[in-house]
Amino acid sequence: METEFKHIPIMLKEVTSGLNIRPDGIYLDCTIGGGGHSEEILKHLTTGKLIGIDKDQDAIDACKQRFKDKSNLILYKGDFKNIESILKELKIDKLDGVLMDLGVSSHQIDSKERGFSFRFDAPLDMRMDKSQPFSALDVVNKYSLNHLTRIIREYGEESYAHSIALNIIKNRPVNTTKQLAQIIENSMPKKVVFSRNGAHKKTFQAIRIEVNGELDKLFETIMFLITKLNKGGRMAILTFHSLEDRIVKNAYKINATDCLCPPGTPICICGHKKSVKLINKKPIVASSEEQKENPRSTSAKLRILEKL
Repeated sequence: METEFKHIPIMLKEVTSGLNIRPDGIYLDCTIGGGGHSEEILKHLTTGKLIGIDKDQDAIDACKQRFKDKSNLILYKGDFKNIESILKELKIDKLDGVLMDLGVSSHQIDSKERGFSFRFDAPLDMRMDKSQPFSALDVVNKYSLNHLTRIIREYGEESYAHSIALNIIKNRPVNTTKQLAQIIENSMPKKVVFSRNGAHKKTFQAIRIEVNGELDKLFETIMFLITKLNKGGRMAILTFHSLEDRIVKNAYKINATDCLCPPGTPICICGHKKSVKLINKKPIVASSEEQKENPRSTSAKLRILEKL
C-alpha cells in the first residue's frame, strides 16, 4: 500500500512572503504536490484564486480531499511544461504570482512502489506521472552505453558514469532499485562508496530526471510565465540541484538585464529591455534549524523575481 500523500513544504515562510500575495490576486502553483505551500497561499487569499497543477494523479487526488472546502482553488492534472495550453483552457491570461517547487515530493520518495529510492527494494519505476508508459526500467535496460553514460554524467554529475553504465549493461536485465544500487556500488572504489553520503544518489537522480524530462522546457516555461505576470507580480522557484538552479538563474538574469549584446559592442543593437527585478540576487537557503528538522531542505535554493 502506498503512503499517504505528505510533503513537508520547504522554506514555507520565505516562499509565502516572497510571493507578496495580494488577497484578490490570481496565483499559480506549478507543482502542488501535497499542497503545503498552496495551503499557506490560500490563507492569504480572499477573492483571489489559486491554480494548482501536478502531473501526479496521487497529488491531485490528495489535494481534492485536503481542500474540498476551498472554492477558490482550481486543480488541474498536467505538466507545467504545457502551461500555455493549460492557461488557455482555464481562460486565464494574467497572473499575480507563480510558484515552482522543482523537488521530488516526500510521498514519491517514501512510496516503495514508486521506485524512486534506493532505500527500498522495489521495481524500477521513478515516474512522477504513473500514466506515462516510459519508466526507469526503459532507461536502465534499453539505453546504449554512450546514451546511458551521458545521462548519468550530465544529469547526475557523476564522475564514475562510464563505469556505472558499463556495469549496468553487463548485468541486464536490471529490474529493481536494490539491483541498481548494488551495481552502482560495485562500479566505484570502496573508499568512494564509504566517503559519500549515499553513493547511489547521483545516478538515481540522473535516471529520474531522464524519466520525467525534468529539465525539458524548464527554461522556456519560466520565460513564458514571466510574460504572464502582472506588474508587481512575483515568481518564486525552489531548485534542488545545480542543473535546475543554473537554468533558473540564467532565465532570471536574461529578463533582469537591459542589453544582451555581446561584450564589447559599442552601441546596443539588440533593443532588449529588462522586464523584471531580482528580489534576491543570491539564492535563499533554508535556515540551519529547518535543515536539521528536514534534511531534504539542505540542497534547496529559492530565487524570487518581480515583474516591472
